[in-house]
Amino acid sequence: MLKKSPLIWFALLSIVLLSAAPASATNSDTAKEQRWAEQVVDGLLDGDAVWLLDDIGHEFLGILTEGEARPGRAVILVHGIGVHPNWPDVIYPLREGLLAQGITSLSIQMPILENDADPREYGLLFAEVPGRIDAALEYLDDQGYRDIVIVAHSMGSSMASHYLAQTQSSAVLSVVLIGMGPGINGTENIESLAKIGVPVLDLYGGRDLEQVLVSAASRAAAGEKIGAGKYRQISVPGANHFFQGHEAELVRHVIGWLEAR
Repeated sequence: MLKKSPLIWFALLSIVLLSAAPASATNSDTAKEQRWAEQVVDGLLDGDAVWLLDDIGHEFLGILTEGEARPGRAVILVHGIGVHPNWPDVIYPLREGLLAQGITSLSIQMPILENDADPREYGLLFAEVPGRIDAALEYLDDQGYRDIVIVAHSMGSSMASHYLAQTQSSAVLSVVLIGMGPGINGTENIESLAKIGVPVLDLYGGRDLEQVLVSAASRAAAGEKIGAGKYRQISVPGANHFFQGHEAELVRHVIGWLEAR
């Protein structure tokens, strides 16, 4: 039997490893992302599905809904834990409300885990957040939108604050953080908030989740470190974490924030 040279063994091993490697290095549940994408695209009533590519080569769904009232201005919508960019709570009401005011939005699919995942496991996904938000910013820039506000909900608020605490993007004018708690480990959102370099609206419901309510004072203290007049905290009486039945107030506060900047 002929012996294979070390070079041949190395070549064969490389082929095996390459064939076994995933198409991208994402830790997100890509099968779930695909199922969400099929459901969203099939049921899309307004806006257009667009496909974005992050820095690790993972393609993900966005929904571009174009308005005409604010040329060059757009909102990036960042959903909460485990869901999709057209989720009926918070995200779709904002898409619809922004469009009614002629404001363009791009709602993006964030990294997600399986349905029964412990929320603490989402820490594994945070390294992928900058790549997705950067891809959204680049896409909007190509479309002529260069003045951007990020509006994020729940886990999406954690992701957005994580991104903004470590990234200085001249395109991002401000951020709206909806229903943001203290973070997965209990402190990281507070720490990130103090490092954000753009104006912040901290919006939550009067009947929000306990962790959101009990961390309100800590968030306010951290927000004050951003600078005078750059942080505002609003509690909407009677609203729960998803603003169910209070969608009009949710939209009104977000629109008011946008109009003031």
